Amino acid sequence: MRLLRFEEQGRPTLGALRGEDVVSLSPLADKYPTMLSIIEGGAEALDAVQAVLTTAAAHGPLAEHRLLAPVERPGKFLAIGMNYRKHIEEAKRLGQPVPTNQFWFNKQTSCVVGPFDDTDPGVSEQLDYEVELGVVIGKSAKRVSREQAKDHVFGYMVCNDVSARDWQRHSPTFTIGKSFDTHGPIGPWIVTADEISDPHALRLRSFVNGEPRQDGNTSELVYDLWDQIAYLSTAFTLDAGDLLATGTPDGVGIAMTPPSFLKAGDVVRCEIEGIGAIENKVVAQRA
Repeated sequence: MRLLRFEEQGRPTLGALRGEDVVSLSPLADKYPTMLSIIEGGAEALDAVQAVLTTAAAHGPLAEHRLLAPVERPGKFLAIGMNYRKHIEEAKRLGQPVPTNQFWFNKQTSCVVGPFDDTDPGVSEQLDYEVELGVVIGKSAKRVSREQAKDHVFGYMVCNDVSARDWQRHSPTFTIGKSFDTHGPIGPWIVTADEISDPHALRLRSFVNGEPRQDGNTSELVYDLWDQIAYLSTAFTLDAGDLLATGTPDGVGIAMTPPSFLKAGDVVRCEIEGIGAIENKVVAQRA
Protein backbone atom coordinates (compact mmCIF):
# COMPACT_ATOMS: atom_id res chain seq x y z
CA MET A 1 0.00 0.00 0.00
CA ARG A 2 0.91 3.62 -0.49
CA LEU A 3 -0.26 5.68 2.46
CA LEU A 4 -0.32 9.46 2.30
CA ARG A 5 -1.60 12.65 3.82
CA PHE A 6 -3.29 15.35 1.78
CA GLU A 7 -4.87 18.72 2.34
CA GLU A 8 -8.65 18.94 2.23
CA GLN A 9 -10.24 22.33 2.84
CA GLY A 10 -7.16 23.42 4.74
CA ARG A 11 -7.09 20.33 6.97
CA PRO A 12 -4.74 17.35 6.87
CA THR A 13 -6.48 14.15 5.83
CA LEU A 14 -5.23 10.58 5.64
CA GLY A 15 -5.43 8.75 2.34
CA ALA A 16 -4.11 5.90 0.26
CA LEU A 17 -3.29 5.54 -3.40
CA ARG A 18 -5.34 3.32 -5.69
CA GLY A 19 -3.90 3.49 -9.16
CA GLU A 20 -3.75 7.21 -9.95
CA ASP A 21 -6.56 8.08 -7.53
CA VAL A 22 -6.53 9.12 -3.90
CA VAL A 23 -8.89 7.30 -1.56
CA SER A 24 -9.72 9.15 1.65
CA LEU A 25 -9.32 7.19 4.88
CA SER A 26 -11.75 9.47 6.71
CA PRO A 27 -14.05 6.48 7.48
CA LEU A 28 -11.28 5.31 9.84
CA ALA A 29 -10.80 8.70 11.52
CA ASP A 30 -12.38 7.71 14.84
CA LYS A 31 -9.94 4.86 15.41
CA TYR A 32 -7.02 5.98 13.24
CA PRO A 33 -6.96 9.79 13.18
CA THR A 34 -3.25 10.17 12.35
CA MET A 35 -0.62 8.38 10.31
CA LEU A 36 1.18 7.57 13.54
CA SER A 37 -1.92 5.79 14.82
CA ILE A 38 -1.97 3.65 11.66
CA ILE A 39 1.73 2.86 12.06
CA GLU A 40 1.21 1.92 15.70
CA GLY A 41 -1.88 -0.09 14.74
CA GLY A 42 0.21 -2.50 12.69
CA ALA A 43 -1.48 -5.34 10.79
CA GLU A 44 -4.93 -4.58 12.18
CA ALA A 45 -4.75 -0.98 10.98
CA LEU A 46 -3.49 -2.01 7.54
CA ASP A 47 -6.35 -4.50 7.21
CA ALA A 48 -8.77 -1.66 7.94
CA VAL A 49 -7.07 0.54 5.33
CA GLN A 50 -7.29 -2.27 2.77
CA ALA A 51 -11.00 -2.63 3.42
CA VAL A 52 -11.54 1.07 2.69
CA LEU A 53 -9.35 0.87 -0.41
CA THR A 54 -11.42 -2.03 -1.69
CA THR A 55 -14.86 -0.51 -1.13
CA ALA A 56 -14.67 3.30 -1.02
CA ALA A 57 -15.12 5.62 -3.96
CA ALA A 58 -12.08 7.61 -5.06
CA HIS A 59 -11.66 11.05 -3.54
CA GLY A 60 -10.22 12.25 -6.84
CA PRO A 61 -7.14 12.06 -9.06
CA LEU A 62 -3.76 12.30 -7.35
CA ALA A 63 -2.82 15.30 -9.50
CA GLU A 64 -5.62 17.35 -7.92
CA HIS A 65 -4.36 16.92 -4.34
CA ARG A 66 -1.70 18.77 -2.36
CA LEU A 67 0.28 16.11 -0.58
CA LEU A 68 1.63 16.68 2.92
CA ALA A 69 4.50 14.99 4.75
CA PRO A 70 3.32 11.39 5.23
CA VAL A 71 4.26 11.38 8.94
CA GLU A 72 2.90 14.31 10.92
CA ARG A 73 5.85 14.93 13.24
CA PRO A 74 8.18 12.00 13.85
CA GLY A 75 9.56 11.58 17.34
CA LYS A 76 13.06 11.21 15.90
CA PHE A 77 14.54 11.98 12.49
CA LEU A 78 17.99 10.42 12.30
CA ALA A 79 20.39 10.42 9.35
CA ILE A 80 23.62 8.54 8.71
CA GLY A 81 26.58 10.22 7.05
CA MET A 82 29.07 8.79 4.56
CA ASN A 83 27.31 5.49 3.99
CA TYR A 84 28.03 5.02 0.26
CA ARG A 85 31.60 4.19 -0.73
CA LYS A 86 31.83 6.71 -3.58
CA HIS A 87 30.37 9.40 -1.33
CA ILE A 88 33.10 8.58 1.19
CA GLU A 89 35.66 9.24 -1.53
CA GLU A 90 34.02 12.63 -2.16
CA ALA A 91 34.21 13.44 1.53
CA LYS A 92 37.88 12.43 1.71
CA ARG A 93 38.71 14.80 -1.16
CA LEU A 94 37.06 17.59 0.83
CA GLY A 95 39.16 16.79 3.89
CA GLN A 96 36.35 15.17 5.86
CA PRO A 97 37.60 12.48 8.27
CA VAL A 98 36.23 9.04 7.47
CA PRO A 99 34.36 7.57 10.46
CA THR A 100 35.25 4.11 11.70
CA ASN A 101 31.74 3.50 13.05
CA GLN A 102 28.26 4.33 11.83
CA PHE A 103 28.11 8.15 11.80
CA TRP A 104 24.67 9.40 12.86
CA PHE A 105 23.26 12.88 13.38
CA ASN A 106 19.88 14.38 14.15
CA LYS A 107 17.69 16.34 11.83
CA GLN A 108 15.36 18.33 14.05
CA THR A 109 11.81 17.21 13.30
CA SER A 110 10.73 20.82 12.74
CA CYS A 111 12.54 20.63 9.38
CA VAL A 112 10.00 18.15 7.97
CA VAL A 113 7.86 19.38 5.07
CA GLY A 114 5.80 17.84 2.31
CA PRO A 115 7.06 16.16 -0.86
CA PHE A 116 6.42 19.16 -3.12
CA ASP A 117 6.83 22.04 -0.67
CA ASP A 118 9.33 24.83 -1.25
CA THR A 119 12.81 24.76 0.29
CA ASP A 120 13.88 27.98 2.00
CA PRO A 121 17.68 28.42 2.05
CA GLY A 122 17.41 30.77 5.03
CA VAL A 123 20.78 32.38 5.75
CA SER A 124 22.76 29.58 4.10
CA GLU A 125 24.88 30.41 1.06
CA GLN A 126 25.89 26.77 0.50
CA LEU A 127 22.62 24.91 0.09
CA ASP A 128 22.95 21.29 -1.04
CA TYR A 129 20.81 18.22 -1.76
CA GLU A 130 21.08 14.54 -0.78
CA VAL A 131 18.66 11.91 -2.06
CA GLU A 132 18.16 9.15 0.51
CA LEU A 133 15.99 6.12 1.15
CA GLY A 134 13.87 6.86 4.20
CA VAL A 135 12.83 4.12 6.62
CA VAL A 136 9.74 4.45 8.82
CA ILE A 137 9.98 2.45 12.03
CA GLY A 138 6.85 0.39 12.65
CA LYS A 139 7.21 -0.84 16.19
CA SER A 140 9.45 -0.21 19.15
CA ALA A 141 12.98 -1.51 18.66
CA LYS A 142 15.40 -1.92 21.56
CA ARG A 143 18.53 -4.06 21.29
CA VAL A 144 17.21 -5.88 18.24
CA SER A 145 19.53 -8.10 16.26
CA ARG A 146 20.33 -7.64 12.59
CA GLU A 147 18.08 -10.64 11.88
CA GLN A 148 15.17 -9.07 13.77
CA ALA A 149 15.57 -5.58 12.33
CA LYS A 150 13.34 -5.97 9.26
CA ASP A 151 10.40 -6.86 11.51
CA HIS A 152 10.53 -3.32 12.90
CA VAL A 153 10.14 -1.54 9.55
CA PHE A 154 6.71 -0.18 8.64
CA GLY A 155 7.64 1.21 5.24
CA TYR A 156 9.78 3.36 3.03
CA MET A 157 9.76 6.83 1.50
CA VAL A 158 11.98 9.28 -0.37
CA CYS A 159 13.97 11.81 1.66
CA ASN A 160 16.02 14.81 0.63
CA ASP A 161 18.54 15.49 3.38
CA VAL A 162 18.82 19.18 2.47
CA SER A 163 22.08 20.49 3.88
CA ALA A 164 23.30 23.98 4.70
CA ARG A 165 26.98 23.13 4.19
CA ASP A 166 28.29 26.40 5.66
CA TRP A 167 26.25 25.91 8.83
CA GLN A 168 26.93 22.17 8.90
CA ARG A 169 30.50 23.04 9.86
CA HIS A 170 29.34 25.10 12.84
CA SER A 171 29.00 21.94 14.91
CA PRO A 172 30.71 18.53 14.80
CA THR A 173 27.29 16.92 15.16
CA PHE A 174 26.06 18.51 11.87
CA THR A 175 22.65 19.06 13.50
CA ILE A 176 22.27 22.80 12.92
CA GLY A 177 23.27 22.65 9.26
CA LYS A 178 20.97 19.70 8.66
CA SER A 179 17.89 21.09 10.39
CA PHE A 180 16.91 24.45 8.90
CA ASP A 181 13.16 24.86 8.53
CA THR A 182 11.93 23.17 5.30
CA HIS A 183 15.17 21.17 4.94
CA GLY A 184 13.50 17.80 5.45
CA PRO A 185 11.12 17.12 2.55
CA ILE A 186 9.79 13.55 2.68
CA GLY A 187 7.26 11.48 0.76
CA PRO A 188 5.49 11.41 -1.52
CA TRP A 189 3.88 8.62 0.53
CA ILE A 190 4.86 5.66 2.68
CA VAL A 191 5.21 2.44 0.71
CA THR A 192 4.50 -0.36 3.17
CA ALA A 193 7.31 -2.84 3.74
CA ASP A 194 5.47 -5.74 2.09
CA GLU A 195 5.58 -3.87 -1.25
CA ILE A 196 9.40 -3.73 -1.36
CA SER A 197 10.86 -7.22 -1.76
CA ASP A 198 14.47 -6.04 -1.36
CA PRO A 199 15.20 -2.53 -0.04
CA HIS A 200 18.86 -3.15 -0.82
CA ALA A 201 18.33 -3.22 -4.57
CA LEU A 202 16.76 0.17 -5.30
CA ARG A 203 18.08 2.78 -7.69
CA LEU A 204 18.01 6.32 -6.31
CA ARG A 205 18.69 9.50 -8.26
CA SER A 206 18.61 13.27 -7.88
CA PHE A 207 18.27 16.02 -10.47
CA VAL A 208 18.70 19.80 -10.32
CA ASN A 209 16.64 21.62 -12.95
CA GLY A 210 16.46 18.33 -14.84
CA GLU A 211 20.24 17.80 -14.82
CA PRO A 212 21.27 14.40 -13.38
CA ARG A 213 23.38 14.78 -10.24
CA GLN A 214 23.25 11.56 -8.22
CA ASP A 215 22.72 8.01 -9.44
CA GLY A 216 23.25 5.17 -6.99
CA ASN A 217 21.77 1.96 -5.69
CA THR A 218 21.02 0.87 -2.15
CA SER A 219 23.10 -2.24 -2.83
CA GLU A 220 26.09 0.08 -2.38
CA LEU A 221 25.35 0.91 1.27
CA VAL A 222 28.33 0.44 3.60
CA TYR A 223 25.99 -0.32 6.51
CA ASP A 224 22.70 -1.73 5.27
CA LEU A 225 19.30 -1.04 6.82
CA TRP A 226 19.43 -3.98 9.20
CA ASP A 227 22.90 -2.97 10.42
CA GLN A 228 21.59 0.54 11.01
CA ILE A 229 18.54 -0.49 13.03
CA ALA A 230 20.53 -2.97 15.11
CA TYR A 231 23.23 -0.36 15.82
CA LEU A 232 20.87 2.45 16.82
CA SER A 233 18.63 0.22 18.93
CA THR A 234 21.68 -0.90 20.90
CA ALA A 235 21.98 2.64 22.21
CA PHE A 236 18.36 3.76 22.52
CA THR A 237 14.81 2.78 21.66
CA LEU A 238 13.51 3.44 18.18
CA ASP A 239 9.79 4.21 18.37
CA ALA A 240 6.96 3.74 15.92
CA GLY A 241 6.97 6.61 13.43
CA ASP A 242 10.67 7.45 13.82
CA LEU A 243 12.41 8.20 10.52
CA LEU A 244 15.85 7.06 9.37
CA ALA A 245 17.60 8.62 6.38
CA THR A 246 19.96 5.87 5.33
CA GLY A 247 22.72 7.65 3.40
CA THR A 248 23.30 9.41 0.10
CA PRO A 249 25.32 8.38 -2.98
CA ASP A 250 28.01 10.48 -4.60
CA GLY A 251 27.19 13.52 -6.73
CA VAL A 252 26.37 16.15 -4.11
CA GLY A 253 26.87 19.77 -5.05
CA ILE A 254 29.69 20.53 -2.63
CA ALA A 255 31.87 17.83 -4.24
CA MET A 256 31.55 19.16 -7.80
CA THR A 257 34.41 21.09 -9.43
CA PRO A 258 33.76 23.89 -8.78
CA PRO A 259 31.13 23.32 -6.07
CA SER A 260 27.58 23.85 -7.32
CA PHE A 261 25.26 25.00 -4.57
CA LEU A 262 21.53 25.50 -4.97
CA LYS A 263 20.15 28.96 -5.67
CA ALA A 264 16.72 30.54 -5.67
CA GLY A 265 14.58 29.14 -8.46
CA ASP A 266 16.35 25.77 -8.63
CA VAL A 267 14.16 22.66 -8.57
CA VAL A 268 15.49 19.49 -6.95
CA ARG A 269 13.92 16.15 -7.83
CA CYS A 270 14.74 13.06 -5.77
CA GLU A 271 13.42 9.69 -6.88
CA ILE A 272 13.74 6.09 -5.77
CA GLU A 273 12.79 3.06 -7.82
CA GLY A 274 9.61 1.39 -6.62
CA ILE A 275 8.75 4.22 -4.23
CA GLY A 276 8.27 7.48 -6.11
CA ALA A 277 9.65 10.99 -6.35
CA ILE A 278 9.60 14.28 -4.49
CA GLU A 279 10.33 17.67 -6.03
CA ASN A 280 11.12 20.89 -4.21
CA LYS A 281 11.79 24.40 -5.47
CA VAL A 282 14.28 26.66 -3.71
CA VAL A 283 12.37 29.78 -2.75
CA ALA A 284 13.71 32.33 -0.28
CA GLN A 285 10.98 33.42 2.10
CA ARG A 286 10.40 37.09 2.59
CA ALA A 287 11.46 38.56 5.90
